[in-house]
Order: sequence, then C-alpha cells, then structure tokens
Amino acid sequence: MRPTVSYALLTGLLTVSACVRALPHDGPATGSATGPLTHGVMAGEVTPSRAVVWARCAEPAEVTVVCRAGATADTLSAVARTAPERDLTAHVVLEHLQPARTYRCSVRCRRDRGADTGSGAVELTFATAPAPDTPAPVRFAWGGDVGGQNVCRDRDLGYPAFNTLAAQRPDFFVALGDMIYADDPCRAVGRYGNQQIPGPPAATSLPAFWAAWRYNREDPAFRSFAATTPYYAVWDDHEVANDFGPHHDTGQPDTNPGQRHLLPPGLQAFLDYNPFPPDTDTSHTLYRTVRWGRHVELFLLDTRQYRDANVATDSAAQPKSMLGAAQRAWLEERLRASGATWKIIVTSVPLAIPTGNPRRGRDGWANFDQSTGFEHELLALLRFMQRHGVRNHLWISTDVHFSAVFRHAPFADDPSFRFYEVDTGPLHAGVFPKQEFDTTLRPERAFLFPSTCDANADFRTAQTWFTFGEIRIDEAGVLTVDVVNTPGERLFTLRLPPAGA
Repeated sequence: MRPTVSYALLTGLLTVSACVRALPHDGPATGSATGPLTHGVMAGEVTPSRAVVWARCAEPAEVTVVCRAGATADTLSAVARTAPERDLTAHVVLEHLQPARTYRCSVRCRRDRGADTGSGAVELTFATAPAPDTPAPVRFAWGGDVGGQNVCRDRDLGYPAFNTLAAQRPDFFVALGDMIYADDPCRAVGRYGNQQIPGPPAATSLPAFWAAWRYNREDPAFRSFAATTPYYAVWDDHEVANDFGPHHDTGQPDTNPGQRHLLPPGLQAFLDYNPFPPDTDTSHTLYRTVRWGRHVELFLLDTRQYRDANVATDSAAQPKSMLGAAQRAWLEERLRASGATWKIIVTSVPLAIPTGNPRRGRDGWANFDQSTGFEHELLALLRFMQRHGVRNHLWISTDVHFSAVFRHAPFADDPSFRFYEVDTGPLHAGVFPKQEFDTTLRPERAFLFPSTCDANADFRTAQTWFTFGEIRIDEAGVLTVDVVNTPGERLFTLRLPPAGA
C-alpha cells in the first residue's frame, strides 16, 4: 500500500534570504515571576509506571505532589526539596503508577514547618504510557525553536503556538531543542514589529542561563500547556550557543569576551529546568528511548555533547562522529532490538537541509557543498539499519526555521529501503525558508513551507508561518503526520501504513 500525501498553501519553491527587520536596541529584562510556584508545573519522562514532576518555588521549600487516578479515592504522593544551587527548582519522582491511566495531581510548595509558602496548589494532569504490548492509538506532537531572532513573548499573546498545541490534546510533547535562545536577547519591539516582553542578555554564566529559562517559562500559554501534557526534553545548540559542540562551546566574542566554556553551565540549566529525574547530573547521557504502547518507540538523540568539531573534515577514510561511539552503538542495538511498529528517530539537526556556515563548518548531518558535515556516520547508520531489517522508521527534526518533508531512498542496491524526514518549525522564532538541500540520501522533497517570507511582514502574518508536527497512529499501526501552524491549519498530511500492511 502506497503512502498518501496531501498539502495546502504550497506555492513556488524559491531561494530566499532570511526575513530580517532592523530594530532598535531596547532596555533590560523584566523581573521573573513571583509567587509560591513561580513558573508552572510539568510532568516528564513518563513511562507506564513512572513520571517526574517539575516545579519551582519562590524560596527554599519542599514541593509536595499528591495525585489521584480517575475517580478513585486512593492517592499517591511524593516530595522533593528545592535548593539554591538548582535555582529553587525541584524534580519529584512518582513511582508505582499504572499504565494508560490519567492522573490528576495537586502540586504545592511548603516551608520546613509545613505551611504553604503561598496561596495554594497548582493542578497538574498527565496520562501514563500504555504497556509495550498494548496496541493503543497514540497522538503526539513535537516542536522547537522558541524565542529566537528577537521573535519573543508577545506582550498580549505570549507564545500562542502553545494554545494551538493544547487544543490538539496530544498524549505527549517532544520539545525538540532550542526551547530557549540563551545567546539571543529579546527586545521590546520584535522582528515582526509587535510589542514584546524584553528578556535577559545573552547567557555566559549559570545564573544567566537560568534567567533565559525563566523568561520562557513565565509565558502563560506554555505553562497551561505543560500542566496538561507529558513532556520529553531534547536540547540543541541555542540552549548553550549557536552551533556549539564540546570542541567549540564559547559562542561569539562580542557576547562572551572571555571566551569561557558555556557547555557546562548550559547543560546544568537545561537539566534544572526540565523534568529529568533528580539524580540526572552533567555526566548523565541525555540519549534515551520512550516506548508508548505496541506501535511507538522514540529514540531521542543527543546531537551536541559528543560531536567532533564542526570545522573538521568528514571523509570515508576518517569519518566524523556526531553521536560518539557509545551513543551510536546504543542506537544501533536498540533499533535492532525494537519490537515497536514504528521507530521514530528524534534528531535536533536535520538530515538533508544544510546548516552551519562555511567559516565554522556544517552543523547538521549534510555535507552539502563542503566536506565538514557528518554524513558518513549517517550513511553507516542507515546501512546498518538496512542490513538488519530495521523498517518503519521516521526521522523528525526542527532547527531550520521552516517546514520541509523529504522521502529518502539512500541505497541504489536496495530501493525498498526508504523513509521520511519531517522538519517543522519554528514554534515561535525567526523564519528562514531556503531552497537548498543535500542529495546524498537521494531525497525527493514533498513539502516546503513557507516558500518565501516578507522582511516587512507583521506579527499576524508571521504566526501563519510558525509550525509544529503531529503524529497519530491508530490501533492498526497506520501512521499519519501533520504539519500544523499556529492558527491551527493543517498544511500537510502524510499517511504511512506499516510495511507489509
């Protein structure tokens, strides 16, 4: 059975430059939110039996989480402490949960003497994953790129994409990198001419990285969405610095004159402000899998922490590595062993679209017009999958600030080995569509949006360009991908039956 594709609003595919508007320099950031629970709550790393609740208090305190499943009178509870060294955040682990159950929780801050630190609890709702042998339908969303290129919190609407995401009622959300722009300040007047809430300066210290996270977490639309949707966090470059890796993490001299290493504080802040288990430290691997019933296993990659230098040459004789030896071995083994109908590979950098620049080297998988990408490792990984019969895989990404869909058939000796790449975004940042793509994987491009953008566009128009991805899989394992924009229009739909159906 062949896949079906439909799409709307796709016009001529044109080569365009970045949509830029010159803006004045604005004043300093506003202060962070105040109150007992200052930046909302969220549940993350959800499994059939476990979840991590994230919260932040206004002062050192205990965070108490009390949950109930359905209409039962039975409750479960857990407690964790905040601490100044984690910017008063807490990560509360809930154990012994039941699969495929909806939990309604009350989260509050309490001082040591047991009194509330403020005016009551915040409500949190999440559902646990189905058991791996349950052919349950699933609906999840992914997105990234929030608050970059001076496209930040609108003074009236905040980040409205999260209202649209909430209306979709996904089972969970994959935050696929650049959920802050620690290296890119927000001004009072935005790129698209709207009034914004100014943000903190570029981050070069742990407190400054914390401030960047607080700025985005103060958005009411995001907080409402996070309080009802399980959350899996992936990082990309702007959680630290543009195009960073372990060999090049100092950012630009104008924002980091001392050229201090930014990976350690950026990683610590990422762990502090996302719902990871409390024992996750800066030596912990961020790559992991998420199993959601019989039909879905996600492979969340860390494309930042182990990569070779972007400027290094990638050749057949000396292939570069983006994943590092341990992560690549883990990925190959887990892909080969997976019994899920669909293997969704989550990469924060795209496969076919070239990123980076000639001076600093390619940042994504594609070499394109240079020899500085990471495509030899990608080809070796795909050949491993082809040889070991790993089928029904889909790659999803963000990063490039426009939406594109490719069908890849990388091997002439096995044309049946083909798969799709779906790139979406930004959720709320600058928009930069471009025509170019790498041909190494023998791609066919099925979709590009927007095809062009106007440097003088207003904020209302820009919202029609902001996109996220949604995947639905029914009980029979048929997968449907949609690209959705902030007004809620479905711009592209791809339907894929599993192999053999």
